[in-house]
Amino acid sequence: MAEAPIKVVASNRRARHEFELADTFEAGIVLVGSEVKVLRDGKCTLNAAHVRVVRGEAWLVGMTIPEYPFANRFNHEVDRDRKLLLHKREVERIERGLRERGTACIVTRVYFKGARVKAEIALGRGRKLHDKRQSLKQKDARREMRRAARG
Repeated sequence: MAEAPIKVVASNRRARHEFELADTFEAGIVLVGSEVKVLRDGKCTLNAAHVRVVRGEAWLVGMTIPEYPFANRFNHEVDRDRKLLLHKREVERIERGLRERGTACIVTRVYFKGARVKAEIALGRGRKLHDKRQSLKQKDARREMRRAARG
């Protein structure tokens, strides 16, 4: 059976710069109809999006989905917390990771997998300024090596 096509709606490129990412998870998101329509248009902001575990349930906090212009009074709340659909073991693993000091669970991208909206979330440890500089130096060095190898 063929794998469902993936269409990325939004990605958090700063997450890889700000955090050292470790475990990644794929989670479904509980949405209302107008939110799905806005996501199909490719409108979504992940700047402050992170995951919080409350009473054994994972919640996506800080993801902004703008209002759908044609939904009139049936529109959704723009900055509401959205429930994530994960296995119990995954939620427990995320909760254990969040208890550690300096660890956060952030959203790296939101995408459609077939007709379903999914979020890729990752546990990550915040980087210090010198770590960020070091990773940029390594990235530049790799780029230079590739350039030299090409010709």
